[in-house]
Amino acid sequence: EAADADADEETKEETKEEEEKSGDDEDDIEVSDEDAEAEKPKKQKEVTTYSWEELNSEQAIWTRSKEEITDDEYQGFWKVVNKQANEDATAWSHFDAEGNINFKSLVYLPSEIPPQLLQGNMDEYKGGLKLYVRKVLISDEFDLMPRYLSFIRGVIDSDDLPLNVNRETLQESKIIKIIKKKLVRKVVEMIRKLAVDSEKKSKGDEDDAETKEAEIDADGNVIEVEKEDDDEEDDEPNKYIQWYKKFAPSLKMGVIEDDANRGKLSKLLRFHSSMTDGEDDFVSFEQYVGRMKEWQDEIYYFAGQSEEEMESSHFMDKFNEKGVEVLYFTDPIDEYMVQNVRDFDGKKLTAITKEGIKFKDEDEDLVKRREKYYQKQFKPLTKWLNKLYGSDVMRVAISKRLGRAPAICSSSEYGHSANMERIMRAQAFTHGSNDGMMRAMRIVEINPRHPFVHKLLDACPKEDDDLVTDETMDAAMMLYDMALMNGGFPIADNAGYSERMTRVLKTMLDVPDVTLADEVDPPEEEDEPEDVDTDDLDGMNMDDFSDFDMDSLDLGEEDI
Repeated sequence: EAADADADEETKEETKEEEEKSGDDEDDIEVSDEDAEAEKPKKQKEVTTYSWEELNSEQAIWTRSKEEITDDEYQGFWKVVNKQANEDATAWSHFDAEGNINFKSLVYLPSEIPPQLLQGNMDEYKGGLKLYVRKVLISDEFDLMPRYLSFIRGVIDSDDLPLNVNRETLQESKIIKIIKKKLVRKVVEMIRKLAVDSEKKSKGDEDDAETKEAEIDADGNVIEVEKEDDDEEDDEPNKYIQWYKKFAPSLKMGVIEDDANRGKLSKLLRFHSSMTDGEDDFVSFEQYVGRMKEWQDEIYYFAGQSEEEMESSHFMDKFNEKGVEVLYFTDPIDEYMVQNVRDFDGKKLTAITKEGIKFKDEDEDLVKRREKYYQKQFKPLTKWLNKLYGSDVMRVAISKRLGRAPAICSSSEYGHSANMERIMRAQAFTHGSNDGMMRAMRIVEINPRHPFVHKLLDACPKEDDDLVTDETMDAAMMLYDMALMNGGFPIADNAGYSERMTRVLKTMLDVPDVTLADEVDPPEEEDEPEDVDTDDLDGMNMDDFSDFDMDSLDLGEEDI
């Protein structure tokens, strides 16, 4: 028992010591500042974040490969460049120029004439090319094209040009001059390709047509297949001709001004001729040369105001008789152009309105003998007419080409034509000019086979002292007037022409004199009321006003 008591006391003491120890441990626990702060509510701060979305992720169209670009994309960019939503481009050229100077370009050929060119103000028209340097726009209207190609629109982007210079300095840069030269070549090539492709499409490929029209069966026999009619393709006009009719003067100006590309531009020209038929039927110099007569070594042209006048001109008589084709030049610029294009493919361009026209299919010996005979026979007449016409004409000659007309007035081989004289007189800002500078050297050609000329030969004076009747003088001057009009020249003396025609009418109408009849003095008449047209009043009578109430009208005494 004593042992159990001692064990209980030891257990109590151990328990007491543990309780005291645990109490000391609780007193030793300390609360840190961090735990205290963690118990407090955290402060919140608003933070704005931004996300960017690239809307225009596409590259500039001229920097992309042309194999990846559709025609619709090209046309869409053209409408942006041209600022015309309803107009499509006729053609375009997308290229990368590589070499000493590298640049990318996309140029367009418009389908409609700009308003400034339509009015003839070529000097006031600003170019439509946009210049970029490393995709940075330098100018909206940079002068990169010659005047005759000012209608070209598009963009040029070069990495070789400096950015930190002004526009005037950049304009004189050698790099710009090289770019200009390459651009002109590319544009001319684009127009040439349009012409070639259009002609091929209009004529069609005969080999492909035969392949489509015939098939071969298993036995090797040819099966004829009817060709499907395609009216839309047949009626489709030549694309180049439609464009050329609008921009022909610009190309002809290029022939005048651009010596380096004159040969290429000459091949792009198209004309109506005595062999063409229809508004859209044109002929080029190459086609003309290809269908020339075997004996023919010259390209004949006729410059005038309209095709109708030229077709009925007496200058065409001999050419129609021999079936020789003549080109019609109807644009005013044609006269200036032909001064710079003297020949094509070794064939000289010759105006049929000039003197000295020769046809090499004729017997030269026979022509010379006839000429010598006629000169001797009509020497009195030509001598008298030269004296009568005086300085108005260069000379009177015997014609070797007239058929129907008694006389015609041609011009010297190296002088102005009648059409050129008309154009020069129409210049609005001509300063200090005189009639001699504008006047063509006129040559009166008389027809030795015409009865009028034979009658004049009989009536003309054989010697200087011989008297000449008034009728003979009038006939000679009327022959001159006729020659001027047949040659396209204006009447030299309008007053004299009027007097001569008055005398002709007196003879034709058997009027002894032209004394005017007395003025009439009609009696005075009383004024009569105008007749009323009752046709418009048909169907109106008093019964139509039976329902009209006069009392409903608010009329005062003054109105009554």
